Amino acid sequence: MKKLTLFIFCLTIFVVGCNKINTTNPTPTVLRVEGTMTVDGRSRTYLLNLPPNYDDATGFSLVLALHGGGGKASQMEADYLLTEKANSAKFVIVYPEGVSSDGILGAKTWNAGTCCDYAVEKNIDDVKFISLLIDELLKKYPKINAKKVYATGMSNGAMMSYRLACELSNKIAAIAPVAGTLLTTQPCKPSRPVPILAIHSKLDEKVPMGGGVGIFGYYFPPVQNGLNTWIANNGCSSTTKTTTNFTNYSVTKWTSCNNSSIEFYITNDGGHSWPGGVKSRAAADDPSTAINANDLIWGFFQKYQLP
Repeated sequence: MKKLTLFIFCLTIFVVGCNKINTTNPTPTVLRVEGTMTVDGRSRTYLLNLPPNYDDATGFSLVLALHGGGGKASQMEADYLLTEKANSAKFVIVYPEGVSSDGILGAKTWNAGTCCDYAVEKNIDDVKFISLLIDELLKKYPKINAKKVYATGMSNGAMMSYRLACELSNKIAAIAPVAGTLLTTQPCKPSRPVPILAIHSKLDEKVPMGGGVGIFGYYFPPVQNGLNTWIANNGCSSTTKTTTNFTNYSVTKWTSCNNSSIEFYITNDGGHSWPGGVKSRAAADDPSTAINANDLIWGFFQKYQLP
């Protein structure tokens, strides 16, 4: 009997000890996720990165980073150094992927309106994909602040970020397109003003800043045309426009825009590239060294959240 009592006592101590360990040392959150979801019968993919302090804090911002035409999540992460910025600044970043073409290269593109390629030809509903992805991430990762969701993108991804601002202004607080322009086929009618920081190079020949035929024979309207649409959407006052010229870049700002602003950075160097990023291949344009896109974009996003 004494042995049985001793055994029960020891077992109780062991169980209590185990419970205490589980309570004080919960399983850490997986910080890197290669996710999939089905949208309109298609498997859509994304790469998610949580900052190293995710288990110890709350109220995180979420940045959607949209690759360029022919790019992909891992390429954008490697070339533009956004994950390094996300980890140091402590925000969540997700790299959604466009649909792959049925060609031999399987190039991934976004349906931003009139560009680009397979996504436009098949009328892929990328707005729906991004909207559902935001919903899924907010559900799975409740420490993300739903009022602090932002979008940036390169080239075709930048064009897609403009479209998201037009159609998902209820979910996206601000956007930062790089080397892209507004290409929506329907009138851009957001439900609220959307702050915009745009970055472009004077030397960009693939998506010419002043408009014209660029990569793959597509015609791109001037970047300023798209910004003019947003100047009107945001109710900006033309009298508050300021332009500041620096050694190798300029910035024009519209600041009286119904609790939002529009900023347009123009670099004199670089080309069709991500300022401060890495040159991805020998034939690619050199990234601008005049500014650091990641620092400017994150600084801009921090000023805004959904009402």
